[in-house]
Amino acid sequence: MATAVQKITLSSSRDIPFNKLVLSQSNVRRVKAGVSIEDLAASIARRGLIQSLSVFPVVDAEGVETGMFEVPAGGRRFRALELLVKQKRLAKVAPVPCVVRDRDGTILPEEVSLAENIERAPLHPLDQFRAFHDMLTKGMTEEEIAAAFFVSAQVVKQRLRLVSVAPALLDIYAEDGMTLEQLMAFTVSHDHERQHQVWDAIKDSWSKEPYQIRRMLTETTVRASDKRAVFVTPGAYEAAGGVITRDLFQSDDGGWLQDAALLDRLVGEKLKAAAESVAAEGWKWVEVAVGFPYDATRGLRELRGEPLDLTAEEQATIDALNAEHQKLEAEYEDADELPDDVDQRLGEIETALGAFETRPVRYEAEDIARGGVFISLAHDGRLDIDRGYVRPEDEAPSAPDGGDASDTEADSAQPAVQRAVITIGGQPVDAEDDEDEVIKPLPDRLVTELTAHRTLALRNALAENPHVAMTALLHKLVSDTFQHRMHGGALEATVRHVFFLVQDEALKDSPSARAVHERHEGWAGDIPEEDDALWNWLAALDDASRMALLAHCVSYGVNALYEKPNPYGGNGVSQHGLDMRLGQADRLARATGLDMIEVGWRPTVGNYLGRVTKPRILQAVREGAGEQAAQLIDHLKKGDMAKEAERLLADTGWLPEPLRLVDDEAPAAGVDAGAGEDEGAALPAFLAGDDEETPADPEDDENHLVAAE
Repeated sequence: MATAVQKITLSSSRDIPFNKLVLSQSNVRRVKAGVSIEDLAASIARRGLIQSLSVFPVVDAEGVETGMFEVPAGGRRFRALELLVKQKRLAKVAPVPCVVRDRDGTILPEEVSLAENIERAPLHPLDQFRAFHDMLTKGMTEEEIAAAFFVSAQVVKQRLRLVSVAPALLDIYAEDGMTLEQLMAFTVSHDHERQHQVWDAIKDSWSKEPYQIRRMLTETTVRASDKRAVFVTPGAYEAAGGVITRDLFQSDDGGWLQDAALLDRLVGEKLKAAAESVAAEGWKWVEVAVGFPYDATRGLRELRGEPLDLTAEEQATIDALNAEHQKLEAEYEDADELPDDVDQRLGEIETALGAFETRPVRYEAEDIARGGVFISLAHDGRLDIDRGYVRPEDEAPSAPDGGDASDTEADSAQPAVQRAVITIGGQPVDAEDDEDEVIKPLPDRLVTELTAHRTLALRNALAENPHVAMTALLHKLVSDTFQHRMHGGALEATVRHVFFLVQDEALKDSPSARAVHERHEGWAGDIPEEDDALWNWLAALDDASRMALLAHCVSYGVNALYEKPNPYGGNGVSQHGLDMRLGQADRLARATGLDMIEVGWRPTVGNYLGRVTKPRILQAVREGAGEQAAQLIDHLKKGDMAKEAERLLADTGWLPEPLRLVDDEAPAAGVDAGAGEDEGAALPAFLAGDDEETPADPEDDENHLVAAE
């Protein structure tokens, strides 16, 4: 015989005037959390009371009901209703829907209060997004939705942005297959197919951080902080039909420009317009590029123009700005902290005064007729116009003996402005390397590019350390005087300026390059041009200035460049000379405390990882980030592997062999590489370590470098 199931009985529900309700001391909520009472009151005023109050009758000492009811569950709703009554927006006797529970039952008021608070399930963010989206499609604006739920419009925009994620990925999130942060990272792209590709690539990986998803989705775009985007301005790009994707969930430096080809076209058009304006000044030639290599002016004579005097109006402006600056400083002299508006104004004044320090320069007409201009973009997106350079073939010819040079000069002084030619070139993409597991020697060209970075950093470090510069110079002079050495070294003490025939595109904008350039420009502005005046000026310098200038000049002779040694003599450097050069470069690096990581070098796809074989990439990641990180990317194609390796090595401090400091006990020369024609020439220490049977890298067939001098 079946046992009868006991039926439950639900508590009755009825409306009770608000003035008959009191807050119970049995309510378990003591700490404020969630929506404020004011926001809840506003929600009740808009939508009414969505959930009834749970109440118990109040009884006297004899157990007789008094007609009052206490509220153990729903205390926040009671407080919100109380606030509405105080605001005269709700009558004191307004009926409140309540569930009346039996006071003599077995369930305590505390249990009812606790159950109501802990058994509720928070709304899933995806459900919130879908609800917002439904309200939007039914006519509500984002601002109205935000006001209705007492959140900012940004929160609504963020939730609605999830509509840009592929539905399949939303389902994965709903099943807890990914985190909300990962889902939000997918909103930086509207390409559902690409979203699927990225998720398939990382879903089984131990590393699938949101930043990695964003990077993979935006790898074909251009950052709004890129100098090209800053130069064109995002507004002009969008006006031309370009699309900018923003990340609503975190700082994105202005977003990503989706159409790189459109951006490059706009950059080219704007640069060309600037070039045509400069060409109208009468220059013979104008070279235009997004960026020029370091030492692009090598072999050209720089014209010395005459800075224009300040006009009366400009001088009046300077005086007014100085007076305002002094007044503000005096007014807030005793203040512990400047008001924001005052601090901002002082900054504006200093910027305006700084702009007057760079004066326009006037050149002679005959110099303009044979000279030229370089136009490019500075690292911060400003237009960089560098006027006044003369090519050797454009120099005025010398007059024959006894002749008159006026006719010849007249011909050369005729204006011959050449229309600007915009050449924005990129570095060619290397072909996919062989899948060989053998770690091949680094290509000669890559080693030369890397050591160009080191040479420039050494140049800056030596100029900042006059004591080491003096020691290096004295060492060179003593060696030449007493030991009559004929081989080269790391210091060309004549001093011959060492140029970089091979370099990567990032060298010009490196911190070392900017520091060297700024120091050189600072000295160049003070040094007299006439020989006797220069002697007198040098003689009058104090010792500290003389040492600083000496260090700067000596630094230009630093040569830490790797060149493929020529075993047959003639042009180029011998293996012995190369060993001597690199060994002395290590000594200079130790003496100056040079650290390539501290001066800003980082391994990137462009300067190393995209230029070497896959085994080299994996070796770099293994050394810098560990075996687990190397295993994470060992299945990728070379292009993807190089990009992932750049991210993994970003903050590890890893350096390739040519940029590392060789230990004192390391041998001066490496073992035979066993490849190429030069069987008898040993490679330097940083290229050693490969088996003799290792095949030569294809890039080894490039033209061999010769010495700059």
